[in-house]
Amino acid sequence: MSAAEAGQPLAQRTPDTDAVQDELARQPAAETCDEAARQRSPNDHEPQRDVIPAPWAEGRAAVLGEGPLDAPMMLVGEQPGDEEDRAGRPFIGPAGRLLDRALQEAGIDRTACYVTNAVKHFKYVQRGPRRLHQTPDAGDIAHYRPFLMREIVQVAPGLLVALGATASQALLGRKVPITKMRGEVLSGPGGMPILLTVHPSYLLRLPDEAAKRAEWGRFVHDLGVALQTSRALPRRA
Repeated sequence: MSAAEAGQPLAQRTPDTDAVQDELARQPAAETCDEAARQRSPNDHEPQRDVIPAPWAEGRAAVLGEGPLDAPMMLVGEQPGDEEDRAGRPFIGPAGRLLDRALQEAGIDRTACYVTNAVKHFKYVQRGPRRLHQTPDAGDIAHYRPFLMREIVQVAPGLLVALGATASQALLGRKVPITKMRGEVLSGPGGMPILLTVHPSYLLRLPDEAAKRAEWGRFVHDLGVALQTSRALPRRA
């Protein structure tokens, strides 16, 4: 679905947080938005302290979202990496630093955004002293999706930015071809617009410098589209 869903310009559409709450109510692992609101102050920037870990993450603290709860834009990544897991903060490792540079080049203030991940724990395989990233599977995405939906209700951003395949699947409830659909704006939970793009770690994995430069330009462009889309949305009261 394009930015002009059903012939209606994106700038005239208002995300339906009630619809997100309805979806949240169908998720048995998460508490309702009203229950969450009663337990936390409006200024609490960590709305998910009670995230239930997946079986492979038992006994470990979740890496929670970070940013203003009235952020106009929410950036959703895959999962925390090794550095994020150790520090307990999202997007502070190599991919996060690359994201910071790209946001700055696109004219986006990261501190005005809410950043989080679809999967709230670092999934890895131990190889000697190293903890190697392991891609979350469909079961992991489904397990953490209720917490992501609750987070969306609490932040109520105007625009969701899905960074990579895992985030896109978590937000849309289905797999989409990111490389073909990047830069497009789709309708997500409750009609909230979602812009699709790659995860910054994708750029880090490219072996060819020319390809890295080209993909860097595309990534910054995608974030620029996100900024333009966010600015075009109705202002919240």
